[in-house]
Amino acid sequence: MPEGASAPAGLTDGEARARLTEVGRNELPREGGRSRWRILAGQFGSPLVWLLLGAAVVSGFVGDVVDTIAIGAIVIINALVGYAQEHRAETALLALRAMTSPRARVARGGRVAVVDAAEVVPGDLLVLEAGDIVAADARLVEAHALAANEAPLTGESLPVEKSAAPVAPDAPPAERRDLVFMGTTLATGTGRAEVVATGARTELGRVAGLVQTAEQGPTPLERRLARVGTSLLVLCVVIVLVVAGLGLLRGERPLDVLLSAVSLAVAAVPEGLPAIVTIALAVGVQRMAARHVLVRRLSAVEALGCATVICTDKTGTLTTGVMAVREVWGDDHRAVLAAAAACCDADLGPDDRGGSGDPTEIAILAAAAARGLHRPDIERDNPRVDVAPFDAETRWMAVARRDGRAYFKGSVEALVDPSGGAGALAAATEMASRGLRVLAVAVGAGAPEAPRRARLIGLLGLADPPRTEAIAAVAAARRAGIRTIMITGDHPATALAIGRELGLVAAGEDPTEIIHARAMPARKLEIVREWKARGAVVAMTGDGVNDAPALREAHVGIAMGKTGTEVAREASDMVLSDDDFASIVAGVEEGRGVFENIRKSLLYLLAGNVGELGVMLAAAAIGLPLPLLPLQILWVNLVTDGLPALGLVMDPADAEVLRRPPRRPDEPMLGAPEWRLIVAVGLLHGALTLGVFAWALRAGGLPEARTLAFSTLVFGQLFLSIGFRHREKVLWTLGVFTNLRLLAIVALSGLLQVGLTIVPPARALFHLAALAPGRALIPLVAGLVPVTFLELSKLARRAARG
Repeated sequence: MPEGASAPAGLTDGEARARLTEVGRNELPREGGRSRWRILAGQFGSPLVWLLLGAAVVSGFVGDVVDTIAIGAIVIINALVGYAQEHRAETALLALRAMTSPRARVARGGRVAVVDAAEVVPGDLLVLEAGDIVAADARLVEAHALAANEAPLTGESLPVEKSAAPVAPDAPPAERRDLVFMGTTLATGTGRAEVVATGARTELGRVAGLVQTAEQGPTPLERRLARVGTSLLVLCVVIVLVVAGLGLLRGERPLDVLLSAVSLAVAAVPEGLPAIVTIALAVGVQRMAARHVLVRRLSAVEALGCATVICTDKTGTLTTGVMAVREVWGDDHRAVLAAAAACCDADLGPDDRGGSGDPTEIAILAAAAARGLHRPDIERDNPRVDVAPFDAETRWMAVARRDGRAYFKGSVEALVDPSGGAGALAAATEMASRGLRVLAVAVGAGAPEAPRRARLIGLLGLADPPRTEAIAAVAAARRAGIRTIMITGDHPATALAIGRELGLVAAGEDPTEIIHARAMPARKLEIVREWKARGAVVAMTGDGVNDAPALREAHVGIAMGKTGTEVAREASDMVLSDDDFASIVAGVEEGRGVFENIRKSLLYLLAGNVGELGVMLAAAAIGLPLPLLPLQILWVNLVTDGLPALGLVMDPADAEVLRRPPRRPDEPMLGAPEWRLIVAVGLLHGALTLGVFAWALRAGGLPEARTLAFSTLVFGQLFLSIGFRHREKVLWTLGVFTNLRLLAIVALSGLLQVGLTIVPPARALFHLAALAPGRALIPLVAGLVPVTFLELSKLARRAARG
């Protein structure tokens, strides 16, 4: 404000009300979150679910009410499990909302009033103090040692000094020193500012609007499962049409043909797969929650597991988010810190952590306290008698104390005499080249007004240090074949120094492709799109509104729970409760484990379905009666297949999962080797079951033959579930007791199957015959053949590889 001018009086209450009516409330457009109906409807988007619903309709059409109810129940249970998990995540997200200031101080009619931030209008005069969250974009008319933390908007980790001196209107936000922005926090000083934009018209609102331009496509798992579901749908329709056509050509009754078609449809569809996938993801969600990752979208669990690139913010994610003294230069380090602490206005918090005031001063006080130098002791033993506050033009401050000395701290240019401080200037240049913010510390005599007569005693190098665990996590990500890309609003030298300290840049790599400094929101969005265009699976982390568009665009958006803004959390698929990059790598491990568990379950289920189809098709081709009735097939798919598959998805992640490269984005869920294994095991199992059926049909009649075939199929499947726990490791090296849940499920399912043949009502419902003790052992012995073949094939593959 020009010298001699009076402070503006601000708007009157009447003018404020009129402008509020004209421009609307000072609120960001926000997504209300997905409604309950949208979350529930999303559970029915899979082709596998459509296939199940089609089978239920056909079963109902032929009057098979039991099958219709059973299939319908599976679809509903699957939808409810997925709905419960995703709704819980949405509820937790809404509880995290706390971004903009709910109240603001404004000058209204010459007096200071406290109003709802939503009622601030253009033309209002904001009264600003350190600690305030700025309610709207405003142009400064007064500024006294004012500095703002603009990391949520620009990504700049250091407070930005503010001034009422005009800046070019077309300068980027990071250089608009004459403006304060909505959603930023004032670190130091006081001031007044005239509101120039509110709500969606603010810089914060403009960046939030970019979120709407970002596109979030299906995750790799969703694409893979959609392909599997579509393939099964086509296969099912073709088989049903072929068998129905052959039956009609042979002159069979249409009702019998329809019954055979329904049996084949039930046999072709792995009814439990949608529920298995949902539960596998839900298990992953729970494991991730224990590792500080809140999952909003179930499919994002596996998507994180196949990430090939992690684009991450720096401040607070890779670094601690708190300034710290990293280096001290001078003859007496303790004296340098003592002098710097004597020239501070900030207050250190309890246990010498955190505090109130300028983050740089808090860092100085923390470093001094670590050497036994505490500001309360300094103020008690050597009270201040005069202060020269920090000024943005002189770039130094000073405090005179009772001992007759004045203690200075400020920029190197302001406090170091070029004629006699060559060593200090060289040290400062070297420290700055490594990304440190350098402060000079000097001590003089008398009033705090003559820094040139003060004696330089040392330099302090400050920076936001990298998290110790982040260094290990970046290395783990590299071993796992994942590139970590750092995107920050910081100065390039600072960003490069931190990047090298974290190990982001390996020998021979171009740092400009890995470290992006001074990145604005639009640029962050471009970087994510560029990596996606290369075919990468991109995970993006961030905490500010400036990160939100990129979070939405990435395959997996990961927001910060502690420091993250509301807009960032709403744009994300996951939220880190501890804001730690290491938690992301832990999430990758869990995500890869989830994929492996889903794939092994799919291998197991489809091998079983191939066996069932083989039995039914071969019997139809050679003119035998149906070996299995639809209800019996449904029992196999839902109970003796589905329950063991549940045990498989609860397998712990393989210890070597992070030592393997990520899956290619175009890699199918099941490749040629997996399909060969499915067909080989399935056909062997089917042939064995058909052989038992044909033998028993001649020896004991149709009911007993169906009972033996039914039990042979069940026990073969149960034993196979243990063999499918790992595609390479044989059972005795993997350890039978490392998945006790699966063993318990196999035992329980076996007892249930025995119960069906013993309990008369169950036997009648499933059209089974009572078996003599000797014949009851046949399914148990025959069931061991497929799993023996599976284990021998693993040994053969290992021998072939040498």
